[in-house]
Amino acid sequence: MVTKNTLAARMENIKPFHVMSLLGQARAMEQQGRDIIHLEVGEPDFNTPQPILDAGIEALKEGDIHYTPSLGLPELRQAIADFYQRRFSVDVPVSRVVVTPGASGALLLIIGSLIGRGDAVMLADPGYPCNQNFVRFVEGDIQSIAVDESSGYQLTAELIEQNWQENTRAVLIASPANPTGTLICDDEMKKIIHLVKEKQGYLIVDEIYQGLVYEIESSCALSHTDSRQDHVIIINSFSKYFQMTVWRLGWSIVPEQLIQACDHLAQNLFLAAPTTAQKAALAAFKPETIDILEQRRSIFQERRDYLYPQLLELGFKIPVKPQGAFYFYCDCSAHTDNSMELAQSLLEQTGVAITPGIDFGNNHPERYMRFSYTRDVDILAQAVRRLRTVL
Repeated sequence: MVTKNTLAARMENIKPFHVMSLLGQARAMEQQGRDIIHLEVGEPDFNTPQPILDAGIEALKEGDIHYTPSLGLPELRQAIADFYQRRFSVDVPVSRVVVTPGASGALLLIIGSLIGRGDAVMLADPGYPCNQNFVRFVEGDIQSIAVDESSGYQLTAELIEQNWQENTRAVLIASPANPTGTLICDDEMKKIIHLVKEKQGYLIVDEIYQGLVYEIESSCALSHTDSRQDHVIIINSFSKYFQMTVWRLGWSIVPEQLIQACDHLAQNLFLAAPTTAQKAALAAFKPETIDILEQRRSIFQERRDYLYPQLLELGFKIPVKPQGAFYFYCDCSAHTDNSMELAQSLLEQTGVAITPGIDFGNNHPERYMRFSYTRDVDILAQAVRRLRTVL
């Protein structure tokens, strides 16, 4: 006998990730023999760089695969701290580096440590959908702020000031952002950091796409703080720039006062990040690996520069040209008033899979679609030709 109200009440507010449903349909069509061009999922099409693969294989051969400390392999935590010093001239104490199962694992620890029932997290709409669900999972409140092209689809210090409430506990920003690929400039980042400190809140900065920045140098929010700052938290990942998606490995830079809480939560939630992945990631910061990644970053930029004018010619509007990540967030209102229906129709008619705006918030999602340029230029050109026959 099934008891009444089997699921916890919180599950009513945990929304599905629609792109995964669309991906499932696309995979099913492929099994039926259809040729599908995947522009929907945010996963690099490149294989994990060979030096990382070799390090993982060597670790398996040695056979010394056991649990690491909950906060991560000491050598990897040191390598991450060294990376911040080398690339951004930022001194990060190793004690503040927390290695996690993906960036999602890092966000789970941070939100779990900071947010309780009635505490609010402010974030931009549109934005990465799972961030809101982490807050809902711990029964926190969402302060979703509609943003548009006037701010580059980003929160600003002015918007944060205007929308700050008595129960606002943290602000979550992303630079570069998913789904828009836009950045927060250094001057604005400094203003945000200063404001959130004045408000005695925490600033959580999603830098998952940090290395994938075009035409300007990649930056880090920690460059605008000093060792005495205790309210800025960094979330990062080995998935995007380092192209280790299925290795499920990320990290966070946390203030000293949160280390013990993160340690206790990690011990209870997942013990530690996968050991093989951690040992493989030790090779991610080697010069030969960085050379490979920088070559691939240039390829992503070439793809962006090819697809941008093509999408405009197809009738999509892109008010802000993305400076990072590998996405276009396009206004498709010239073609439809329902982006979900258009995405479904284009998949069925052309075999091109695109993510509808419904996955990224409530800020006119019916008007937007996200294109992921994680395919070779010749495949992108084929996608454009297919779309042109319908649009």
